Amino acid sequence: MRTTKFLSLLIPSLLSLVLFTNCTQTGKAGKPGAKTASGTEAAEGDTAVKESAYKPIDTAQYDSLMKRLANGDTTGKWPVKNTVYPGPGAILPFKRVVAFYGNLFSKRMGILGELPPDQMLAKLKAEVKNWEKADPKTPVQPALHYICVVAQGDGGKDGKYRYRMPFKQIDTVLYLAKKIDAIVFLDIQVALSTIKDELPLLEKYIAMPNVHIGMDPEFSMKDGTKPGKKIGTYDAADINYVSGYMADLVKKHNLPTKILIVHRFTRKMVTNYQNIKTRPEVQVVMDMDGWGEPDLKLGTYRHFIYGEPVQFTGFKLFYKNDLKKAPNRMLTPAELMKYKPVPIYIQYQ
Repeated sequence: MRTTKFLSLLIPSLLSLVLFTNCTQTGKAGKPGAKTASGTEAAEGDTAVKESAYKPIDTAQYDSLMKRLANGDTTGKWPVKNTVYPGPGAILPFKRVVAFYGNLFSKRMGILGELPPDQMLAKLKAEVKNWEKADPKTPVQPALHYICVVAQGDGGKDGKYRYRMPFKQIDTVLYLAKKIDAIVFLDIQVALSTIKDELPLLEKYIAMPNVHIGMDPEFSMKDGTKPGKKIGTYDAADINYVSGYMADLVKKHNLPTKILIVHRFTRKMVTNYQNIKTRPEVQVVMDMDGWGEPDLKLGTYRHFIYGEPVQFTGFKLFYKNDLKKAPNRMLTPAELMKYKPVPIYIQYQ
């Protein structure tokens, strides 16, 4: 399907671009009655969201929707057994998340940075409507999936081959997301660093009710190989560390249930999948991240997502790379609705 989606060699030239300056500082307590980034009301001096703001899920409805996502699967794999019910405010499976992926410094890393902001948001809203038409029974939650730690070709001062985006860029993404009531995913490509070194640096953002996390095994180079030379890997222990970290913040700040996206398009990208923990505070999505023609993408989905069930499934669509080979087109929402299970997270790059 592909050897890599490595485009981060662009970073040195990307830094010459100008950041947006019309966003407000995030992560600070609001005044009485002020609205947070998620639209909820914040009390003076209180950065946590009140538990009463989020209703417990309807477990009967949850079970019914999970069965619907299984789409008639008779193998017993789907819906996944022995997972826990999510906590209050859970998005999945009550809504489908449709996300635009990329980085504001680059026009080549995804649609999020390819178009001017207003055009990008308008295009995302159009994709939301396409999914609402294909599946009228499932509301759609728009999202911006921003690569905030980028694997790169330059080792940098510490030799870790990753570049941490300025917080002002994350603030800009939050500002753009608020325009269309979107949630935000912060995606991490650790390169020669580790997820335990990178994740805590984002704590002030993870503690926001509308911010979620993506982790990319492709650029987790545990053997010291430079990113882009081979496909990296994460173990279940790495994924459990991230979900545990997120869960602790959910409990500490009375936040709504979070979502964790794990990208995958080979078996070795995720090892010991059966040991991945599910927690009430964090919903885990295994996202089929490969590009190619429709039949090839379906095969990858069946081998590495369907065949190794965790909790929820996602699917990435590439505006350019999926068109490189015959039949030179992207899969449609209607086609993806026929998959077993039906993906509940959709990402466009």
